[in-house]
Amino acid sequence: MDPAFRPFRSVLYVPASNNRGMEKAKDLPEDAVIFDLEDAVAADVKPAARDQLADMLAGGGYGGRVCLVRTNGLDTPWGQDDLRVFGQADVDGILVPKVESTADLDALADLCPNVPLWAMMETPKAILNAVHIAAHPKLAGLIMGTNDLAHDLHSRSRPDRMPLLAALQMCLLAARAAGVVCIDGVYNAFTDKDGLRQECRQGRDLGFDGKTLIHPSQIDAANEMFGPSEVEVAFARRQIEAFDFAFANGKGVAVLDGQIVENLHIETAKALIAKNAAIVAARKD
Repeated sequence: MDPAFRPFRSVLYVPASNNRGMEKAKDLPEDAVIFDLEDAVAADVKPAARDQLADMLAGGGYGGRVCLVRTNGLDTPWGQDDLRVFGQADVDGILVPKVESTADLDALADLCPNVPLWAMMETPKAILNAVHIAAHPKLAGLIMGTNDLAHDLHSRSRPDRMPLLAALQMCLLAARAAGVVCIDGVYNAFTDKDGLRQECRQGRDLGFDGKTLIHPSQIDAANEMFGPSEVEVAFARRQIEAFDFAFANGKGVAVLDGQIVENLHIETAKALIAKNAAIVAARKD
């Protein structure tokens, strides 16, 4: 699978202390898993959770899913020891919590030079430094920590997420400028299927690559909303066919269903088809 088109529609958080949850994630249709050693694990069980996670990852079985580990910060009693996981198993990246500057990434890049870094964007300072964080040479992606961010902003929860839109878009701009992945924050009311779909639709329309999830029941909605539909794939193929025909006849643009089709639309169409192919390939892993 071309890593440039690796799908990130659904990114499921799983506490590293939850052995059953980590095992179950091997059979769920999520695109990526975040094994959490930080917020989701109580202080007194963090060492045991770390060892359990290392054993689970060493055993494999996650197929084509992207496997990230959210460690505790290096300024905590557990952060340094968490890094042992990356010497014991094949992991796709370190998700660094509370990133606020490139210095936070430099420290981990030096300690784990062969592991890509992902940054949790969950503080006002992180948002203001997003363009520098996203451009870090070891960074593979940004993940929105909307709960912590809303707390720090003293903002109120709204279905339209209006208080967070500026921060969401700043991170998207930074990610796109740097060419890295950008994943939307979680939807807390995991039993509210309509609310989840609405927020997934908003995140998709803004431009996010996918959504972080707190419960397996949210996976199908995220996969559907962030994945190309059959109608979209068919239309993309028609755009390419129309443009190729126009180009062969000496024209620089085509017209399809009353709409202009230019080269930029073809780039988007080809990317959508490639993303769909990557999703289909991932299902076979």
